[in-house]
Amino acid sequence: MPVIKPISDLRNYTEVTRDVSYGNRVYLTKNGHGDITMIDMRELDDIEKELALYKFKYEMAIAEKSIKEEGTVSEEELAKELGVEL
Repeated sequence: MPVIKPISDLRNYTEVTRDVSYGNRVYLTKNGHGDITMIDMRELDDIEKELALYKFKYEMAIAEKSIKEEGTVSEEELAKELGVEL
């Protein structure tokens, strides 16, 4: 069950943070509308790692599609394109 509190409760910050734990966020409202979310730092780190993994998988899927559709270039062609010598 989500914990929803008015932002004015932040006057007693310690009391509000007691409700924050891994998997349990505190949603703070302003004038009855969602404004801020407090989330456990470990949970945020896990979410960011998962997002990075999804982004990596997405970029890999794009690369695989490009290889299938456009093929690859040889080492010599790449060196020439980059202007370097092998």
